[in-house]
Amino acid sequence: MEWLWWCLSGAAVIISVILAVAFYCFRRVFYSPKRIPPKEDEYPMPDGEIYDKYRDKMVGWIKSIRNMPHEDVSITSFDGLTLRGRYYECQKGAPVELQFHGYRGCAERDMCGGVERCFALGRNVILIDQRGSGYSDGSVITFGIKERKDCLEWVNFAVRKFGKDVKIILTGISMGAATVVMASGEELPENVVCVLADCGYSSAKEILLKVISEMGLPARLTYPFVKLGARLYGGFDLEETSPAEAVKKCKVPLIMFHGDADAFVPCEMSKKVFDACPVKQKRLVTVPNAGHGLAFPSDEEGYLKAMRETIKEWNL
Repeated sequence: MEWLWWCLSGAAVIISVILAVAFYCFRRVFYSPKRIPPKEDEYPMPDGEIYDKYRDKMVGWIKSIRNMPHEDVSITSFDGLTLRGRYYECQKGAPVELQFHGYRGCAERDMCGGVERCFALGRNVILIDQRGSGYSDGSVITFGIKERKDCLEWVNFAVRKFGKDVKIILTGISMGAATVVMASGEELPENVVCVLADCGYSSAKEILLKVISEMGLPARLTYPFVKLGARLYGGFDLEETSPAEAVKKCKVPLIMFHGDADAFVPCEMSKKVFDACPVKQKRLVTVPNAGHGLAFPSDEEGYLKAMRETIKEWNL
């Protein structure tokens, strides 16, 4: 019986190590601790030298939207979280953009130029803090898996608030782009007339494998622990769907932007999603020399020109 005891003890140790590593991966990748709202003179900025050049511009945008008239809005998610956003009105009856920010970001930081862009196009906008981010509830970020369902709830909210004839555009940047693209594969009301995806990844697995490799870790060995952590401690399947798979069911026009100097989410990921999309009305705009999330700040005029051309051509 001693050999059995040793076998059971060894198995218990192995299982404990696996669970511990999975938990560490969960905390590192998916867990979002309680957020502290920024002070009046604090302005959230993304990390990285590539953003230094645009800091003054982005701070200016944040100051502007903080001072603009807006309405605080909220919804309850399918699993009981209170998700919050801010509505900015350009003109009554105009199309409404629902804007979703990136991984570990917030609406104010990642979408700070979104209000200016929308107003330049004559659109209203709701800046949305995704679950586990900004002012919204939650402590788990799911790389768009659960967030895509939240997106559907925001669509329903917009229809209730603005009326059955409102035109809705789903917009996202980085993980937010993955969120709206995955939502495009779900059943959407006719109110959703377009999806705008900026520098999104093709799948959570692909972007995580890339990031893990860049950390100097064995990606193929580490990723299973990340996936297990998501399942056991986050309550979701990281591979339930992906932008590249979900977009195959897309039925609405799709416009994508991606900087060709994006070192975080390679431009090829947007091309992969674009190629998988079956709709005829689709467009991919590659912005020269733009880093991650900087397609609009680096070329506002070119971005707006592409948007106006698309709006006119597609009658949006």
